[in-house]
Amino acid sequence: MEYGSIEREIHVDAPPETVFDVVSNPAHIRDWWNAETDIEPVVGSTGELTWRDEAAGRTDVVPITVVEVRPPRLFSFRWTQDAGRTATAANSLLVTFELTPVGDGTRLRLTETGFRERGWEIAALEKAYHEHVTGWDFFLPRIAERATRVPGAERDDRQPARP
Repeated sequence: MEYGSIEREIHVDAPPETVFDVVSNPAHIRDWWNAETDIEPVVGSTGELTWRDEAAGRTDVVPITVVEVRPPRLFSFRWTQDAGRTATAANSLLVTFELTPVGDGTRLRLTETGFRERGWEIAALEKAYHEHVTGWDFFLPRIAERATRVPGAERDDRQPARP
């Protein structure tokens, strides 16, 4: 296996403007990713993603830096660099959400790259890659579900969005 990039594509029953808001707005990120963050959808915005597992008494904190923002078509960020370090291609992973209007909804294409560039030994590379594959397979459908619940995401032929 190459471990170079993760690519996923799903259809979301909401317009690109809504999907963009869901992948880039901290309030929505908390909902679909279960991570607290204060990043803003502005190039250069930095912050942290914080996951809390109360049952295990564990907190994971990961730095995040917004790289590119083109509403409502593209949102990308770098993450996983060591705390206190500026994100670069050599020390972080790059996540890109590309949004394309399709019919009554949006094609959401996720790409995550940079695994090999991190310089990890093969065991660490394989572990990180598989964890991210599993993670995106779980979280991408949550983005789609969240987007359909955002007020204004419904279309004339649909039921109103639930609060």
